[in-house]
Amino acid sequence: MTVNAVGDRLRKPVSAAPRASSRNPLYLVGSLALGLGVWFVVAGLYGPEVFASPGDTLAAAVDLARSGELWLATQASAGRILAGWSLGVLLGAPIGLLMGRIQLIGRLLDPYVQFFRFVPPISFVTLAVVWLGIGEASKIVLIVYTSVFIVAINTLAGVVAINENQLRAAATLGASRRQLLHAVVLPAVVPYIFTGARLAMGNSFLTIVSAEMVAANTGLGALIWQSRNFGRIDWIFVGIIVLGVLGFLFDRIVLWIGRRALMRFGVKG
Repeated sequence: MTVNAVGDRLRKPVSAAPRASSRNPLYLVGSLALGLGVWFVVAGLYGPEVFASPGDTLAAAVDLARSGELWLATQASAGRILAGWSLGVLLGAPIGLLMGRIQLIGRLLDPYVQFFRFVPPISFVTLAVVWLGIGEASKIVLIVYTSVFIVAINTLAGVVAINENQLRAAATLGASRRQLLHAVVLPAVVPYIFTGARLAMGNSFLTIVSAEMVAANTGLGALIWQSRNFGRIDWIFVGIIVLGVLGFLFDRIVLWIGRRALMRFGVKG
């Protein structure tokens, strides 16, 4: 029996929570209608100077799109998020694997991981600008910082959760470290990596908005901050909605990639 065969036998597919075979679109329509209704009521109570109505927000979105400002801001924020998040995942996953599999590395890095994961990225905005300038590098580095610890900790949790009996069973058949990694470790850890990646994506949006408000001339965060200075509440609403839609789309993409990666390793997602 080959090591790969052993890996196939040792791996038990992990099924996600049951999904409905079909979803009634009426629920979505009803939810959107309810949300718009509440939005109209609140906007009517407080007025456009405090709470923009759906109509005002739509008109502002059209104006910003026609001027090109909305597209420029969205492109800037999306590019920074994707660049920083990707680097954070590429760094965080190997760090978590090494910490979990090599005791010395785990003991050396754990104090730093535990310390910096409690220091919010926004606290480094000023230093990032001083060290790297107001350009793209400072924002991307902040998102890398946001992502790397989340992914590393989730990956480490996946390594720790591996059944040692599975590792010993494969080792008794003569599996090398590399074979153990591919046959047992990665299939068990990949779900944790993608969970960390999704969490990191959400936190990346928090970071980029904060960073752009303080140290950027373009981006959705900068658009929201500049709108405040001009008293354009409707522009602020546009920026918030675009952030939500962009975040939803990015999350769906990460989820789609994650499910295919899980299938590659024989894990049902």
